[in-house]
Amino acid sequence: MVAAAVSTPDAVVIGMGPGGEDAAGRLADAGWDVVGVDERLVGGECPYWGCIPSKIMVRAGNLVREAHRVPGSAGISRVQSDWRPVHRHVERATDDWDDKVAVDRFTSRGGTFLRGTGRLTGPGEVSVVGPDDSETVLRPRRALVLAVGTRPSAPPVPGLAGTPYWTNRELIEAEELPSSLLVLGGGAIGLELGQAVQRFGCDVTVLEAQQRLLAQEEPEAADLLMRVLATEGLELHTGAELVSVGYDGQRFEARCRRGERLSAERLLVSTGRRVDLERLGASVLGVPADARALPVDDRMRVLGAPGVWAIGDVTGKGAFTHMSMYQADVAVRGILGQGGRAAEYHAVPRVTFADPEIGAVGLTEAQARAQGLAVRTSVTDLAESARGLVHGSGNDGFVKLVAAGGVLVGATAAGPTGGEVLGLLTLAVQARLPLADLAATIWAYPTFHRAVGAALDGL
Repeated sequence: MVAAAVSTPDAVVIGMGPGGEDAAGRLADAGWDVVGVDERLVGGECPYWGCIPSKIMVRAGNLVREAHRVPGSAGISRVQSDWRPVHRHVERATDDWDDKVAVDRFTSRGGTFLRGTGRLTGPGEVSVVGPDDSETVLRPRRALVLAVGTRPSAPPVPGLAGTPYWTNRELIEAEELPSSLLVLGGGAIGLELGQAVQRFGCDVTVLEAQQRLLAQEEPEAADLLMRVLATEGLELHTGAELVSVGYDGQRFEARCRRGERLSAERLLVSTGRRVDLERLGASVLGVPADARALPVDDRMRVLGAPGVWAIGDVTGKGAFTHMSMYQADVAVRGILGQGGRAAEYHAVPRVTFADPEIGAVGLTEAQARAQGLAVRTSVTDLAESARGLVHGSGNDGFVKLVAAGGVLVGATAAGPTGGEVLGLLTLAVQARLPLADLAATIWAYPTFHRAVGAALDGL
């Protein structure tokens, strides 16, 4: 047996997704000897199977929908959708799922990249097993950064594991769309992808076990999307508890406890993601086997593990690219002794890129009340605003503000540009701007963000 090669760099980063790549690159820029480790593509889920390709698909679907909105507003239209240019756009954006550009970007900064599975094998020691089963042992002298991300998680439904179901990865890579698609999960991923492919002629049925879509967001958001998606022809089942899934070689069948039997050519599982701490070897850090995330302080240091930092999904603070990048900045500043602000999570923004977009930040009304806050809320209908009148078809949306103690603690902006309007609301929540100062703002007319001013009037 060939002995493992041993290396003692300054820093090791396991997981080269957006946050890991940024952290590794910045440490290399500082003159450190840095080794980045990933078994898959440098850049992670976001540029290859997540944020970027999925939003290309969403954008394409929105164009199709806009063309259908021409009658009654701007004349007549005839729409013949075609998935082929969408797939070609995705291939170009992902470099056909090739990370050479990303690897070269990192190594050009002085870093070393190892393709392989990184596992903690002892205090301050990492074993990396490569695609050819070769092993490299890394013993970082100054810092170990864990940014391993998450993997799609499938529910323990009888029969599901033995079927060729899709996750977001298979759908993103699909050259052709199926004639019909069952979507398990009514969260952001399932709704974004489901609506996009429905607009290209795929019959979509969404099954959500909880009583409403987007269960972590405001109920007004769920009501809005239920109405809009149903109008577009998606079949939506909430409170749908699955009892079994079958596949006969051509079609999937999902059986629900209430008696529904739903069938489609393909099945997309979008019921969440999980961190595989056992695979990482996190027990070396004293983390319980059943833990769902690594415990970190506000400088991203793993509790009880000197010299170890964690960023991104593995911290359990939000599975967002922008979160991993934010935490990477906090961690790198700490590692290099640069100080600066510690991590805060009271104003985490999130966007569901459906049509209408659902942008939200901070606490929902229910979360704020659960914390015992003296809550005031206000909701304004976007369609009734001046910009809503101008926009016409497709103007569905609202702005909801959640206030307590004279400041906003949460907000939701739903509409054609919900994610963009969210920017000013995120700033308000982050900076804890007094409501009086917000109310004194001059809102440009006629804009969608002017609805924020109208909502403030209702507080």
